[in-house]
Amino acid sequence: MIHHINIAIHVSTGILALLSGLAAAIFNKQVKKHRWLGRYFMWMMIFVIITGLAGVFVFKRNTFLLVITMLSGYNCFSGIRTIRLQGQKPAFVDYLAPVMVMAAAVYYLYYVYAMGLYWAPVIIYATIGSLFMVTIYDLCRGMMPDNTRKKAMPYEHVYKMLSALSALASAFTGTVLPQFKPYSQFLPSMAGLTCIIIIFIRLGNRQLFYKRAKVLQAD
Repeated sequence: MIHHINIAIHVSTGILALLSGLAAAIFNKQVKKHRWLGRYFMWMMIFVIITGLAGVFVFKRNTFLLVITMLSGYNCFSGIRTIRLQGQKPAFVDYLAPVMVMAAAVYYLYYVYAMGLYWAPVIIYATIGSLFMVTIYDLCRGMMPDNTRKKAMPYEHVYKMLSALSALASAFTGTVLPQFKPYSQFLPSMAGLTCIIIIFIRLGNRQLFYKRAKVLQAD
């Protein structure tokens, strides 16, 4: 009974997180709506993470949920922290969180190998690789110049929040469409990566436009 309640909360909050995350991305130029939808997405993600971890550790269900939960949850946490820090040096929690997540990911790989469980390498390696790339980058942020962190802030926020959203979408489609695995798991991530690249190009062009405008004003 409790397990079914946990599943119901996990699924419902996951759907709400997907919808609010997509809406936040669509209304990115409307600051108030974007912030409100982003906060809602964050709270729904908290419920998704808690119920997902409960499904793995309490009810001993799909262990793949652990690595997807870590990826989407950490990206959401770090994406929000990026905006709150506004280019300032990371605090203690910004070092503690990635270390804990990396340790959990290493344990997951050991567990899967030790138990001899079936796993699609293309999915596991891509997910763990993405997680380690973000966590290692975050651990190195404190060594960056302040100006570099400020310039990287919008790119970081976009990458991390869209990665969290695409990881959540991968978990959803992988669960709802198991007959199409591994495509139902990695195609949403590919779509998310495509969106990230497009937004990065637009951000770069926008910054280049502002630089040129400043040069012209100075002349």
